[in-house]
Amino acid sequence: MEMRLLGAAVLLCLVDVLHAFAIEEKGDVFKKMACPAFLVFDNAAYLADMTFELPCNCKPEDVSSVVWYFQKNMDSLKSTVLTDFADTVVVDSGHIHAGSSILKRFSIRMFSLIVFHAQVADSGHYLCGTKTGDFFYGYDVDVQSNKHIAVAFVDRGQHVQDDYMEKLFSLFTTFWDWSRCDRCGVRGEQRRIGLCYLRSTQLHPRYRTALPNVTSCGSRAVPTHLQRPARLRRPEVAIRSCLAPCPKEEAPKESVQAIANVIAKLGEQPWVARVPTQFHKQSVGSDLVIACPGARPEHAVAWDKDTVRLYRSRYLLGVSKNMRVFIDHGNHLHIQRVSAKDGGTYFCWREGEMVAGFRLTVTHAQKRRRSLYDPETIYAAKAIGIAYAAISVIFIITYLCRWCWRALRGPARI
Repeated sequence: MEMRLLGAAVLLCLVDVLHAFAIEEKGDVFKKMACPAFLVFDNAAYLADMTFELPCNCKPEDVSSVVWYFQKNMDSLKSTVLTDFADTVVVDSGHIHAGSSILKRFSIRMFSLIVFHAQVADSGHYLCGTKTGDFFYGYDVDVQSNKHIAVAFVDRGQHVQDDYMEKLFSLFTTFWDWSRCDRCGVRGEQRRIGLCYLRSTQLHPRYRTALPNVTSCGSRAVPTHLQRPARLRRPEVAIRSCLAPCPKEEAPKESVQAIANVIAKLGEQPWVARVPTQFHKQSVGSDLVIACPGARPEHAVAWDKDTVRLYRSRYLLGVSKNMRVFIDHGNHLHIQRVSAKDGGTYFCWREGEMVAGFRLTVTHAQKRRRSLYDPETIYAAKAIGIAYAAISVIFIITYLCRWCWRALRGPARI
């Protein structure tokens, strides 16, 4: 018995030693990478509305906190500070809107900068340093627009853009891996996002890229005389059909199954597992945008209305003109000029799993009685009063002019 206790004590001591060693190794992460002697910028490219993270890969050992700066151009004297100096800023991504300022869309966690819903205006230099102005690491971020993105449907035999070759440079598309199938058990779709890249021997040497002489089209490393042709090439996305099996669901407990059997015997519908559903009312003629909970633009997201699959091959933004119901490249479902036929339950798939439902009820705007204090009533009264006063003034002036004319012509006739 004593030998067992002694062995257990030795084992616990070894666990503590290994745990302390792991903590010490984790604390020495910044020792593994020395900061460059001259500040260089790592190139990184993203599609608009995506969320990206920039780690501060190096810093001196005596620095316990970092400050992130944003600079539009390298020659610009204006820099935006992305921290409050007192503490890191933590943002809840669920309350962030795509059109808001970058100062409201970032977070700093473990020395890394996280930018939510990146916009084209967020392109520029991001520098990791101290509040005294010492910089350790830098990034050259290129956020490419998704408004005029080129779309290729592989099932229809469509092809992506061809490479553009010139004497001094060439333009091409670098594709990410295919996403997961956005549905399971039924036919789904996969996306493959491609960003514009440029190859040239005239790139600025202060910018570091993954491949030599290759950088994203919006990078500050591109010389001025090559920036205009680089903007002519658009990002692109390829879409194809897929079919993936659904994961096996756990069998219901015996008590739940017994209740389901009783309900079935009574003639009611059997027990059916449903996703969390949100109920929403929308008035006729208004516009509605539905977002999938927890989904980001890079995720595989799909939409259904009741039993109808809303495939991107038909409902993706830009597939046809004058689209009233469409899915944008940020995976949001848009319904413009809502009508009564739009009512129903919309289901959202994320990464091949149905995660949420939206029960939409279309209502008509209720008529209300006007009061004398309504802004519309006050405006109408003012407009009518001004018009009446103007007409009265014109009538009086006309009458006076006519009376004067008669008075002047009267003595001449006598």
